[in-house]
Amino acid sequence: MEEWNGYLEVLASKAPVPGGGGASAVCGALGAALGEMVGNLTTGKKKYLQWEDEVQTCLGDLKASRSQFLFLSAEDARVFEPLSKAYGMKAETDEERRKKEEYMEGCLNEAAAVPLKIMEECIKAMGPVELLALHGSRLAVSDAGVGIQFLRSALLGAVMNVYINTKLMKNREQAEHLNQMADQFVKEGTEKADRIYGIVLEAVKG
Repeated sequence: MEEWNGYLEVLASKAPVPGGGGASAVCGALGAALGEMVGNLTTGKKKYLQWEDEVQTCLGDLKASRSQFLFLSAEDARVFEPLSKAYGMKAETDEERRKKEEYMEGCLNEAAAVPLKIMEECIKAMGPVELLALHGSRLAVSDAGVGIQFLRSALLGAVMNVYINTKLMKNREQAEHLNQMADQFVKEGTEKADRIYGIVLEAVKG
């Protein structure tokens, strides 16, 4: 827990990173890990033997997602550094302003691309969690529900970091393209997460 406490102390501080984008990715990793827990409590049990192959596939997919989320959390911090430096660049002459604008535009594109990848990974991880919500251990089905809510939160957290960067882009066509991708991910991901959460609610309340 000391490692987590250290991370949260930095997150709570004035330090520029980690921020909301990286935290969203960590939230996604928690969701994937909870899905894995359900899978690990299911695999090898006679009661769920008919789903063994699918559960094993889910475990592999969720482990890969967990790793990808942690990578993207680090990526979010990496791409923010050059962007933070760009704000402090001199822009007194026309040439300096042009160079700063070009550099900023590249940094903003990169900074928006990472949370888009986080959103895409959230949706990808929801599939295995859904299978486990339907066919995983009934003793752990509530954890699938918690996991899907973590993934939903990660999705909606990450989109904030798309919009905050695209808002500043001079290339409005590119900004709108990225916003449309983000909007589609939000629509697809929230509908999927809410449907899966409904499955879990029915299982735990029934």
